[in-house]
Amino acid sequence: MNIFARVVAGVGLSAVLAGAASAQSWDMPTPYPDATFHTVNIAQFADEVREATGGALDITVHSAGSLIKHPEIKRTVRSGVVPIGEVLISLHANENPIYGLDSVPFLATSYEDARRLYEAQRPALEEALSEEGLTLLFSVPWPPQGIYAGQEIDSIEALRGLRFRTYNPGTARIAELSGATPVQVEVADLPTAFATGRVEATITSPSTGVNSKFWDFVSHYHDTQAWLPRNMVVVNTAAFEALEPGVRAALLEAAAAAEARGWEMSQADTEAATKTLADNGIAIVVPSEGLSTGFQEIGAQIADEWAASAGEAGTAVLEAYRAN
Repeated sequence: MNIFARVVAGVGLSAVLAGAASAQSWDMPTPYPDATFHTVNIAQFADEVREATGGALDITVHSAGSLIKHPEIKRTVRSGVVPIGEVLISLHANENPIYGLDSVPFLATSYEDARRLYEAQRPALEEALSEEGLTLLFSVPWPPQGIYAGQEIDSIEALRGLRFRTYNPGTARIAELSGATPVQVEVADLPTAFATGRVEATITSPSTGVNSKFWDFVSHYHDTQAWLPRNMVVVNTAAFEALEPGVRAALLEAAAAAEARGWEMSQADTEAATKTLADNGIAIVVPSEGLSTGFQEIGAQIADEWAASAGEAGTAVLEAYRAN
C-alpha cells in the first residue's frame, strides 16, 4: 500500500472509530404492554431515531415496567439513571398542579379541546419540567373517559344517590359534586361490585370497557368524553444537550412525528373500542343536554379549584385555553 492509500485508510478508520465512540445507546422505560398503542408508537419512534441518526442514537424500549416501575420513571430520568422515559402526566399531579391539568374533568371534552388545552398548557408544563432538569419531547392522549351504568343517565339529578365507583381524588370529587355516593373499587373488582349492587356506575375509557368486557355487567355507555388524560415522553436535559446537534435535531423531528401519529392512534383506538362495545350489546349514549350542562358546571368548579391550587401560572393557562 502506498503512502497516499495508507493515509486515506487511516482517515477512514479514524472516522469509523470516532463515529463508534460518539454512538449512544439509551434505555427507555415505559409503563404499558407492547400491544398498547402508546408503546407501539414509541417503538416506531425509537426505530425512526435509529434510522435518522444512522445508529448514532440507539433507543431500546423496555415496556410494561420491566426496567423501572411507572411511579419511578420520571425520577430516574431526572437523576440520569436512564436518559429517557414515558409517564402518565397526572401521576405526578401531587408534585406540581400543572401535571394534573389534563385530567381536570369536563374541561376538555373532545380531541379538539384536548389539543387546545395541551397547547395552552405546554409552556407551563415545559417550564415545570425544566426546573427538574427534564425536556418534554412529546405528549399523547388516552381515549376519553365516559360513564358506564346499568341504565341510561339523562341528567345530573339521575346520579344523585347512585353508587359511583371512584379510584382517585378527582373521581371522588365528581361523585361529591353530582350527589352520587362514592365507592372505592379497583377495576379488577368491578364485575363483582356491579353484580352485587355495590357499584351502579363508573367512569373510564372505552378501551378499559373492552379489556374488562363490561358488557357482561352493564348496559349503557355514556360518551361524555369527560377528560383525555395524556402521557408524556421526557428526556434528561443534560443527556439531550450532550447529543451532537444533528442527532438532537433528528430526535426532535422523530418526536414531532410520534406526537402527531400518537394522537391519530388514540382516536382510532377510541373508535374501535366504542364499536366493540356496541357490537357486544352496550348502548352508546350521546349525553343529553341536561347531563352535559350539569357536567360542564361541575367541570368549571373543579377547574377553578385547580387554578386556585396552581396560583397565577394555573390561572394564566386556564385563561389562555378559554380564550381560544
